Amino acid sequence: MIRPAWPTDVPAMTALLNEIIAAGGTTAHQEPFSEDDFRDEYFDGPNAVCCHLAEVEGRVLGFQALGAYPLLPEGWLDIGTFVSASARGVGVGAALFSATKGAAQGKCRVINATIRADNGLGLAFYSRIGFEDYANDLDFALKDGRKVGRVSKRYTLV
Repeated sequence: MIRPAWPTDVPAMTALLNEIIAAGGTTAHQEPFSEDDFRDEYFDGPNAVCCHLAEVEGRVLGFQALGAYPLLPEGWLDIGTFVSASARGVGVGAALFSATKGAAQGKCRVINATIRADNGLGLAFYSRIGFEDYANDLDFALKDGRKVGRVSKRYTLV
């Protein structure tokens, strides 16, 4: 089931994001989030635009959020997609994007996704749902100094 996230979902979404961060390799986030920091970043902070949740029988499988960030051109929003390792590859991200894309209509012209260059699954996912490469940052490094690079992709709304 895909639906808008509710305030009561914040603990489960924070726990999911922190599991993904701890596993490493798929997000540029390197430090766990508190529920307050999560809420501000993805749910109801000044840059948060919308957040959708995927669940089965009350279990959070993933979430996707849109946010406005000052480094993006006017009319662009940034997307973040986070799916449980146990639910990857079964269409959760694509189902979330269907809802997010609908919510983005009238709020932006372009959706930006910036993905670690070493995250092959993430890069393939965004390409599969119609995002196109437009920039590369080969020097992006993690806090330990390891360069992983990142790729920026865009989805133009019609």
